[in-house]
Amino acid sequence: MKFVTVKYKQESFVGLVDTKDTKVLLLNPAEEVMTGQKSFPSSLLECITDGEIFIKKVNGLIDWAETRENTDSIYIPIEEVTLLAPIPKPSKNIFCVGKNYAEHAIEMGSEADIPEHIMVFTKAPTTVIGPNEKVLTHQNVTNQLDYEGELAVIIGKKGQGIKKEEALDYIFGYTILNDVTARDLQSRHKQFFIGKSLDTTCPMGPWIVHKSMIENPNQLSIHTVVNGEVRQNSNTKNFIFPIEEIISVLSAGMTLEPGDIIATGTPAGVGKGFKPPKFLSPGDQMEVTIEKIGTLKNTIQK
Repeated sequence: MKFVTVKYKQESFVGLVDTKDTKVLLLNPAEEVMTGQKSFPSSLLECITDGEIFIKKVNGLIDWAETRENTDSIYIPIEEVTLLAPIPKPSKNIFCVGKNYAEHAIEMGSEADIPEHIMVFTKAPTTVIGPNEKVLTHQNVTNQLDYEGELAVIIGKKGQGIKKEEALDYIFGYTILNDVTARDLQSRHKQFFIGKSLDTTCPMGPWIVHKSMIENPNQLSIHTVVNGEVRQNSNTKNFIFPIEEIISVLSAGMTLEPGDIIATGTPAGVGKGFKPPKFLSPGDQMEVTIEKIGTLKNTIQK
């Protein structure tokens, strides 16, 4: 199941993308056709909070839709909707893991920069934008805008003190995140919050893939392309800290909640890692692709 938040005819809907990524089932309108009622929450964040009750209702809707001879009245061609970020307004900061690939830690410094313990920073909720939206250049505050393609984990249920062996049970699903970063601000302020939190610097999407579709999130290919050039090419099997450990460490004394977003770190190949650096410029096109999820595309505003 691939869950989306879309705009259709000036309204926002929670939807489900079909297996060919060509059509969207809008949950409440489809349920209204099926039962005469609309009982799904209005946001995907609220749906995730409903947990297994939500998934059970969705499965019932899918079963009903598959029995219909004519699905045109309930499925919308994907080109007729605007894909938004799956969670357009996160309820709290996005958790981000730094230097979770050894080669990236080295390109940003040396082998001495490979962390022994998980590094965590956050991005403000106001950074989030959806697929195909433009990232602002922020030329008044930075001239070193950089990309970071990452796998993001969406927490599905509340937990504190979560054990590694139980961590995957707390996940709702996975999406793609581009942790766009102002490197000069990151360096100047030492702590990463300002350099990571400029408006529009957290493209996310195009959808959330339910955990049932991804058996092992620690073994997914990931690559980032800028203007047709492959810049990042790796696999989540190269994580220093796998997802189970990340969730366990974050939840040790801090409660994780449904809808929390965890960016798991970026591989080597960021713009700052090149000599000379390849920072982003107006008009640059970024594509982050992760196996079993899809591709997140965004452009730097001209």
